[in-house]
Amino acid sequence: MPNPTLRDVAEAAGVHAATASRALNPETRRLVNAETARRVLKAAESLGYQPNPIARSLKTAKSRTIGLVIPDLTNPLFPPIVRGIEDVLGPAGYSALIVNTDHDPAREEALVASLRSRQVEGLIIATARLDHPLLRELHEQGVQMVLVNRRTENVDVPCVTPDDAAGVAMAVKHLAGLGHTRIAHLAGPTSTSTGVVRANAFRTALHEHGLDDDPSLIVACEYWTEDAGAQSLRHLLDSGADPTAIVAGNDLIALGCYDVFAERKISCPRDMSVVGFNDMPFLDKLRPPLTTIAVPHHQVGVEAAHMLLELFEDSARPSRSVLLPLSLVVRGSTARPSRR
Repeated sequence: MPNPTLRDVAEAAGVHAATASRALNPETRRLVNAETARRVLKAAESLGYQPNPIARSLKTAKSRTIGLVIPDLTNPLFPPIVRGIEDVLGPAGYSALIVNTDHDPAREEALVASLRSRQVEGLIIATARLDHPLLRELHEQGVQMVLVNRRTENVDVPCVTPDDAAGVAMAVKHLAGLGHTRIAHLAGPTSTSTGVVRANAFRTALHEHGLDDDPSLIVACEYWTEDAGAQSLRHLLDSGADPTAIVAGNDLIALGCYDVFAERKISCPRDMSVVGFNDMPFLDKLRPPLTTIAVPHHQVGVEAAHMLLELFEDSARPSRSVLLPLSLVVRGSTARPSRR
């Protein structure tokens, strides 16, 4: 059977098609008599009517969709961010179109162009490159967007970020309090704002605790991945550096440390302690469970979605940034050093 149309619903409810259209749209339902609206909704339900979002977007110039640009969907930190975004957008009548860039600028540019061709009303962007000309271009074109997990000094765009500097400071304070003086940092990629911010915060925290800022103890990973973390730790150990503790740029990099510990018969935390960053799922199931900095990822998504909806209501409002507090989760991967 053919799908029921708006005209079918109107005839079943005994109203004009324009009245049925207003009653079926939550934004205009208030313009219709309450009893009439109930009759139209009941008719639509009994007929199995489904509104055509494409037709509605052509009529209203609004697609009720936003584009969500993610750098790596395999990274466990992003699903709770996406869930937070959808938890806000859904009740507001919006849905998200998610694209994965694989950290590739050309791919990102093509995917954003594809999203815009589908008439998304705004973008939430989670990619975090330092040199990001696409952001500047989108901003100049008046695209409504919000950044998550990063800030930018070159483009005035609303953003939601964890307090990375405070998180790194907590990690260093925890290790210094246990008695560690040779603390290494396996930093995130230097091409990302998050990697640079956390590396700078690590150096600042060392100075605050009177510890030596030894350049040989800081190695930047090429990617935010387990393999990159393992490769960087191998390089650090092979260079002759002798850390008793590691602050990893994120939890995946910390997992790479576990791989090297197994390879080289390094006991954690007896021989070397390690702290991650993000508190992604199942870290408590590792052996030993990973001490880490907990980021409220769901709340990051919630705040980002609220910000974008605020922009839809008032595009002229000044950009604002939200810095979310973090917490230290102490587990079994950190202990006092067995050697001084």
